[in-house]
Amino acid sequence: MALFLYGLALVILLGGIILFYYSKKRHKKVEEPKYRMLIDED
Repeated sequence: MALFLYGLALVILLGGIILFYYSKKRHKKVEEPKYRMLIDED
């Protein structure tokens, strides 16, 4: 039973991290550096 609860806690934690990272509030902060890198400075 303890092993099941440990696995369930890890799955919930992983899901929370994924939801936090891909939330709408963070979208601009996450995507902006990628596009800034592609801009040609010359």
